[in-house]
Amino acid sequence: MQFHVSPTRLQDCSAEEAQARIDLAAAHRLAFRHGFNEGIFNHLTFVVPGRTDRYYQIPFGMHWSEVTASSFMEVGIDDGVVKRGAGDVERSCYCIHAPIHRALPHAKAVFHTHMPYASALTRLEDPRIKEIGQTEVGTMGQIAYDDQYTGPAVDPEEGRRLAAVVGNKTVLFMANHGVTTLGETVADAYDRLYYVERAAQVQIYAMWTGQPLKQLPAAVVEKTKRDMSGGYTYDPSPSQRHFDALKRILDREEPDYAS
Repeated sequence: MQFHVSPTRLQDCSAEEAQARIDLAAAHRLAFRHGFNEGIFNHLTFVVPGRTDRYYQIPFGMHWSEVTASSFMEVGIDDGVVKRGAGDVERSCYCIHAPIHRALPHAKAVFHTHMPYASALTRLEDPRIKEIGQTEVGTMGQIAYDDQYTGPAVDPEEGRRLAAVVGNKTVLFMANHGVTTLGETVADAYDRLYYVERAAQVQIYAMWTGQPLKQLPAAVVEKTKRDMSGGYTYDPSPSQRHFDALKRILDREEPDYAS
């Protein structure tokens, strides 16, 4: 039986709103495929295009594997009230995401998951991504670390605290909890989610061997950072190309996500 929702018809949305809904639905489906979700919890949200006062959120209880573009509620950033669509607003989603959307201009997309490998690192005394490979070096400069777990997020003050911790970074490791990625676009946030989990997975595999980790020399780390961050520009961006490639899989196998 399909989760019951009162759908928002895409033909009643602007072209930009409809595309944002399609991309966010794709992110939910892909995150399920990649094992990033945890039951009906965790949250992927995006600010409604052309607005600063509301964001997209799925109704509480909907599984990520059944999300479609018409599923999303529009939730008020300042009050947590459903402005469009219908369903229950999961409290921790509002308390984490709304303050981050409000505080950080680069946080149009806020993706919070308990994906297993990165979340495993957050359980360690030292959760840092190590300088042991190219993917790790490419992601580590984006990461802020919150070393204080305060319990479940049931007050927006927790979201404001997290926004202050992440600052101008785009990835937040949350002690004893999980990971949050930020992006100007859905593609940016999803690409970061994907590669942070890959970096964490490879690091944990390397740690499992029990052998010493082979640290890259400092000069090589700095050269790698420079080479990966400058000199080459692509339009569309690599993150958009990656996300578009992933959406093509959904177009073939789960085309209803865009409905």
